Amino acid sequence: MAAFDTTRTTYGTTGLFGRFGALLATAAGTFAAWNDARATRNALNILSDRELADIGMCRGDIEGVATGKTVL
Repeated sequence: MAAFDTTRTTYGTTGLFGRFGALLATAAGTFAAWNDARATRNALNILSDRELADIGMCRGDIEGVATGKTVL
């Protein structure tokens, strides 16, 4: 009869390559979030004050909406 030891956990022991991959994934996610906020900010800044008012916004709301901290 064979016995297997299954009490060893591998959570958190990803090794050097796993940590490097996680760092790259975090950097890519951060860059994607920054780029999304930049694109949203640029698109909303193109609109006139009247167009912003039509969608229930003012110029002061743009940064909050772009970063996701304000949801209208």
